[in-house]
Amino acid sequence: MTTTTKDSSFDQAILRKLEESAKASKSFFQSNLPIVSELAQVMAEHFSQGGKLFVAGNGGSSCDAEHIVVEFMHPIFEKRKPLPAISLCTQNALVTAIANDIDFSQIFSLQIEKLGSPGDMLLVLSTSGMSANLIAACKQAGKQNMLTIAFGGKDGGRLQELADYSLVVPSYSIHRIQEAHVLLLHILWDLVHLALGEEDIQ
Repeated sequence: MTTTTKDSSFDQAILRKLEESAKASKSFFQSNLPIVSELAQVMAEHFSQGGKLFVAGNGGSSCDAEHIVVEFMHPIFEKRKPLPAISLCTQNALVTAIANDIDFSQIFSLQIEKLGSPGDMLLVLSTSGMSANLIAACKQAGKQNMLTIAFGGKDGGRLQELADYSLVVPSYSIHRIQEAHVLLLHILWDLVHLALGEEDIQ
């Protein structure tokens, strides 16, 4: 294969993946516009009443969870105020101690039990919706009268049944799901601030 042929093949692959990503995200938002708008307003109300946002995920989704914390805690725009958000993924010593001494499925729920309060929020990210530790965290948050939110994929899994708000990307590609999740978190972050009465920013 010549370099020119290889470059052409790569170009086609890039464009195909871009189209797949755009299609997955567009399909998701077209189906979920009302729920995304409603959720932003509900989250803004919780923040205005002193609620905190806890986030959790596994693997690549744990990175997206931390990304959400950065967006809310340290807005890149001067006119946007920081809002309280905490990642349940970052306490490595605590997470590994719970996993080792009790069970990996409890690494998030035990943190919620001690740190969460009524009026707080839990947002979990899972491409399958079947992660045992996120399911346990949602159940615990529900017991403590917290708002539960799930970013999911595929058919939504168990989390779709448990969360107060379930946003499922209709794709079986982990990459396409995670790409849509990042777009969703950016849009939701923006809408929360608009719901709080802050200025719209391009």
